[in-house]
Amino acid sequence: MPEETTQRRRRAPAMSPEDRREAIVAATVPLLFTHGANVTTSQIAKAAGIAEGTVFRAFKDKPELIRTCVQSVLAVNSELELIEQARQANTLAERLSWAISAVSGYLDRMWKLISVLRDSGYDPHDGHDGHDKQREHKGPPVEMQRITEHVASLFGPDDDLRVDPSLAARLLLGLVFTNRMQGEGFGDSTADADQLVELFLHGVLRGKQ
Repeated sequence: MPEETTQRRRRAPAMSPEDRREAIVAATVPLLFTHGANVTTSQIAKAAGIAEGTVFRAFKDKPELIRTCVQSVLAVNSELELIEQARQANTLAERLSWAISAVSGYLDRMWKLISVLRDSGYDPHDGHDGHDKQREHKGPPVEMQRITEHVASLFGPDDDLRVDPSLAARLLLGLVFTNRMQGEGFGDSTADADQLVELFLHGVLRGKQ
């Protein structure tokens, strides 16, 4: 059996450098949510099923690997795909509820990772190339801009909006953002996606009976 296993390994095609990096990132991200920046390269190698030295052949050092993982977690491609899929819903309320679910999941994922990293003493800006350029950027992060544009596209010409779609999307995302805030000073109650859409479209006052 050991000889057969060795032969299979020899016949297995070698990973490209990019595929190897992606595999290491995929193995590291769950560890970051648990250990933050305190995760060790030994833990990473074990999770990825590789030798520890392979980590350093794929990445210059652990900080570079962590930065790459953070970028992976903050990427919004999957959320944008979900928002695009919301177009198939029949009503505006259904489309917006679909989008809210996608955005809420993104915010929860982003905030959880940032919290764990900060608790482990990691500053994502330390040692970043182009850090000054990032600080010069004004306005919301590019990821949130892309999300806003996609949410705005869910409003159709027949929806009879009182404001333009871009502003409507920003107002909706503002509700989503504050709705996900929890902890001291924010309270414990939150609205689900359907409730949030109802509040957004019709306000907090009950209609007259």
